Amino acid sequence: MTLYDTRDKNIRKTWLIFSLFLVVVIGLGWAISYYYNDSTILYIAVAFSIIMNITAYWRSDKVVLSMSRAREADEQQFRELHNIIENLCITAGIPKPNVYIIDDFSPNAFATGRNPDHAAIAVTTGLMERLNRSELEGVIAHELAHVKNYDTLLQTVVVVLVGFIAIASDIFLRSLWFGNGRSNDNKGGGNQLILVIGIVFIVFSPIIAMLIQLAISRKREFLADASGALLTRYPEGLASALEKISVAQPLKRAKNATAHLFFVNPFKADAHTAQKTPFFAKLFMTHPPIEERVSALLNKIANES
Repeated sequence: MTLYDTRDKNIRKTWLIFSLFLVVVIGLGWAISYYYNDSTILYIAVAFSIIMNITAYWRSDKVVLSMSRAREADEQQFRELHNIIENLCITAGIPKPNVYIIDDFSPNAFATGRNPDHAAIAVTTGLMERLNRSELEGVIAHELAHVKNYDTLLQTVVVVLVGFIAIASDIFLRSLWFGNGRSNDNKGGGNQLILVIGIVFIVFSPIIAMLIQLAISRKREFLADASGALLTRYPEGLASALEKISVAQPLKRAKNATAHLFFVNPFKADAHTAQKTPFFAKLFMTHPPIEERVSALLNKIANES
C-alpha cells in the first residue's frame, strides 16, 4: 500500500465517521422532539449554535492565534522559515499562509484558517531550534496538508455539530426538572420504553459527540502525515521530527479548545515506544499515538523501496 492509498483510505474513513456524527445529531433531534412533542426548543438551540459558530468560523484563526499568543514572524529574522513555507506552497499549489511564531521552548506547530486563501501557520521557537531543515520541512508540510485538505474547515463544521449537541442536550436535561414532557401524557409501555431510550441517548450524546470529534481529529492527523510525506518526498524527515518531539515537554500555553490543532499533543509527552497504545486509551486522545504515526511512515518507505 502506497502513501496515496493511505491518503485515500483515511479520507473514506473520515467521511464515514462524519456520517456517523450526523446520525447522532438526527437521533438527538428526534429524541428531544419526541419527548416534548414540540420542536421549538430544538430550533432555538440550532439557531443559537449556528450564530455562535458562524462567528467562530469567520474569526477562528484570529481567536486561535490570540489564545496561543502567537506573533507575526518577521521575514528577515525568520528568513529560513519563510523560505521553507514558500517553497512547499509552490510545490503544493496553494497560496502562502500568514506565518506566526510562538515563544515556547516546546517544539510544536499548528495551522488554522477556513481555507487556503485565509490560512495561517504558527510554529514554536523550540521547533526551529531542535529540528534540522528536513525535519522542519516535514512538520511544515504536514501543516500545509491540513490547509490544502481543508482540515481546518472540517474541524469547524465538527465544532458546530458538537456545540449543537452539547447545547441541545443541556437544555433538555435542565428542563427535566419541570416535568412538562410527553411522559405526563403517555403511559403506554411502548411509549415509555421509547422515552427511556430517548433520554439515555440524550444523556450520552455529548460523550458520543466528543469521541467522534476526537476520532476525526486523529484520522486527519494520519491523512496530513501521508499528504505531508507526499509533498516533501522524504517521509524520513517527518518520522524523525515525530520521534524528537515525542520526548519534549508540554507547551506552556496549551488550551483544551485548541489542542487538536497542534502537530502533536501539546499537553504531555507521548514518547515513541514499541509498546502499542491500548484501544480504550486511544478513544480519548486528540492525536494518534506517536508510535503508530512513525510506524505508518516508515512502513510506507519500506513498501515503496
